[in-house]
Amino acid sequence: MKMLRHGLFFAATSAALLLAACEPRAAEAPGPCDGLTAQPLRDVCILAADDMEGRMVGSEGGARARAYILSRFEEIGLSPAQGGFEQAFDVTRPVDPTDRDGPRHSLTGVNLIGVIEGEDPSLSMVITAHYDHLGIMPDGQIMNGADDNASGVGGLLAAAEYFLASPPRHTVVIAALDAEEGGLDGARYFVANRPEGIGEIAFNLNFDMLGHNEDGRLIAAGSYHTPELLPLIEAAAAASSITLEPGYDRPSDNRGDDWTMMSDHAAFHLAGIPFLYLGVEDHPYYHTPGDTFDIIMPGFYLGAVDTAIDVARRADAMLAEINAARLARAEAAE
Repeated sequence: MKMLRHGLFFAATSAALLLAACEPRAAEAPGPCDGLTAQPLRDVCILAADDMEGRMVGSEGGARARAYILSRFEEIGLSPAQGGFEQAFDVTRPVDPTDRDGPRHSLTGVNLIGVIEGEDPSLSMVITAHYDHLGIMPDGQIMNGADDNASGVGGLLAAAEYFLASPPRHTVVIAALDAEEGGLDGARYFVANRPEGIGEIAFNLNFDMLGHNEDGRLIAAGSYHTPELLPLIEAAAAASSITLEPGYDRPSDNRGDDWTMMSDHAAFHLAGIPFLYLGVEDHPYYHTPGDTFDIIMPGFYLGAVDTAIDVARRADAMLAEINAARLARAEAAE
């Protein structure tokens, strides 16, 4: 339409629009996520939708995902960390995501950090899940990243809701991290630039891929490095509706069998902070365009989220013990 230049035409058009607004309208068709009543599933569905464009760090789709997560932080009632909810940092990535050795460009990543202060704020547990994924491929295919890692973010938000309803003994930090894909940059930046006012970080609980496993099995990696966590895993497993098993954390000649350095928890581990990483084994949809909401297994996923929250609850209860073990190991290493 050409720019309107004449007042009579503008007035006539405005009147027509006003009349149209008064006429009954057909109801808008429901979106694909509207019928989901379980909030974690709804969160995954929204974050893995095509309009999020694969949530690549520094992209418009990543910004849309961030805006949605921030809206959920505010809806849940999280308090911002000192400095605000957003923690921005610089990162570089290949211009062509399929060519890691090709030209690179500078981007801005943004971590999202909420805080639930505990009765004892001297110690904190940081619960993490990365919200970025691989974006859009050069051939136009969207890498939706439903399991990797919209599923982890859904669990993160559910954990935040739990601890706001059941106040924790120690401070709980809820961190949706950016730029995990391609370098764990968001986690590294967070650990190196910890917000003030959260106490001493005693433990990291990382959620990465909770939504698809044909055997109904969720792995808890990390107790090899902190054996004091094994009874916690066993107790959570006994109470879980799914199978929870320790593993994938021992040094091995086969890199794929040791997940110690495979996700954001690695940054905490390198800083001497105990961790547990909850996730599933790789499946055929991992890092493919097939990782869409359709492959999320609702029963398993909701069971995994419940189990993840139970692990977090138990970790909060024994956080002083976990921290004592951390300090003892640090002293022995000196």
